[in-house]
Amino acid sequence: MATTGLGSSLAYLLSRAERSVNRGLSAALAGEDVTVEQWRILRALADGRGHSMGELAEAVLMPHPTLTKAVDRLIDRALVYRGPSAGDRRRVAVFVADRGAELLARVDGAVAGHHGLIAAAFGVERTEQLKRDLEELVRALEAEAAP
Repeated sequence: MATTGLGSSLAYLLSRAERSVNRGLSAALAGEDVTVEQWRILRALADGRGHSMGELAEAVLMPHPTLTKAVDRLIDRALVYRGPSAGDRRRVAVFVADRGAELLARVDGAVAGHHGLIAAAFGVERTEQLKRDLEELVRALEAEAAP
């Protein structure tokens, strides 16, 4: 492992790992013509509750303008739709459509297969520990940033 230069930067290493993971995930989703970002949106909406664009942007880690374009593309494919929020009928929420839920069910196997490849390459226990460590890192950084 590099201990000097760019390779010593945690931010760089995390970005590099994310790219590698997303490259494989993108390949796994390509058969259904779904991007990683679209998969994240569909997965976030799979709870069936409907989400505001603000909630969705936070959940899928996308800026609002990018999310709006991605949701519009999913609407064009009849995978999601906008409708009144259950909590406040004046507000608009995004929901997964039946066709989107069916697509998500089809790609779940490919996503699980991709995760299996990561676990096989890195080790199941190490992969699970990495996920726990990253969750703890996010919580610690968010707690530090909270006013």
